[in-house]
Amino acid sequence: MRMLVTTLLAAVMAAGAAQAQDRIAFGTDWLAEAEYGGYYQALAGGIYRRHGLEVTIRQGGPSVNQTQLLLAGRLDVNIASNSFIALNFVKENIPFRVVAAMYQKDPSVLIAHPGQGNDALSALRGKPIMISADTRAGWWNFLRARFGYSDAQIRPYNFNLQPFLADKSAIQQGFLGSEPFSIKQEAGFDPVVMLVADGGYSGYAQLFAVSDKMIAERADVVQRFVDASIAGWAAYLDGDPAPANALIRKDNPEMTEALLAYGREALKKHAILTSGDAATGGIGAMTEARWADFFATMSDQGLYPKGLDIRRAYTLQFVNHKVGLKP
Repeated sequence: MRMLVTTLLAAVMAAGAAQAQDRIAFGTDWLAEAEYGGYYQALAGGIYRRHGLEVTIRQGGPSVNQTQLLLAGRLDVNIASNSFIALNFVKENIPFRVVAAMYQKDPSVLIAHPGQGNDALSALRGKPIMISADTRAGWWNFLRARFGYSDAQIRPYNFNLQPFLADKSAIQQGFLGSEPFSIKQEAGFDPVVMLVADGGYSGYAQLFAVSDKMIAERADVVQRFVDASIAGWAAYLDGDPAPANALIRKDNPEMTEALLAYGREALKKHAILTSGDAATGGIGAMTEARWADFFATMSDQGLYPKGLDIRRAYTLQFVNHKVGLKP
């Protein structure tokens, strides 16, 4: 009898624990790939569960407007691709802000053919460059300010590698963990890859955007989500990535093991998550000084009014706690 009571009590407690999981709808800004490996690792390895969270990852893509879904309340947390989005929240008086910056370096790159003299950002001034409309409104403004680029250099980019491969003088945008791999696979050569962040671009990337309402009413949930995501990234980068990769390939069957391995290695090699503020504050870290530097550069380019209250774009409440630092 006592054993039966004990068993029933354990079952009730387990059911209560399951019901206590806080639900989080989390949106990524593109299709599943290694660049989101930490979140899939946190899901596959039970890290979110151990933090009392039931997380659903909703991948983005070319036809998905995740920011719109966030503003409509269909997502609790969404990845803001870059720091511009957070400043746009303030500029447009939208009550959302970012609570963590997973990427200390934006993984955006410019890509060129080897042996053409296009091997440094400073060498590309005045040369035609294929970029998208989003890039023109984003980090292109940094290149104009830092290296003297002009809009006359812009050529349309349609996310097709063939124009680049057909012209040895061509230069185009890309992402660190994808286009360089595809070029090598398709054309058999390693392109010149220039990370915009290495040129001094101070914008964060892959930030967590949430509503001011959620911060005020569910701060504990936000903190647990940030901490669990950081733990997931530490496990993905330094441990066995197989559990995450299996879930990534389930969401996006076009991902190959070779591309996943390349993307993960690129994140590690260039310290995308662990450099900058994260070296001392832990993964996800942000600082007021870096936000101020980014804003100063972009307001000088006329993107934002000088008097914009940029502290409404972010909060440091949930980061800089040294979470994810190696012993």
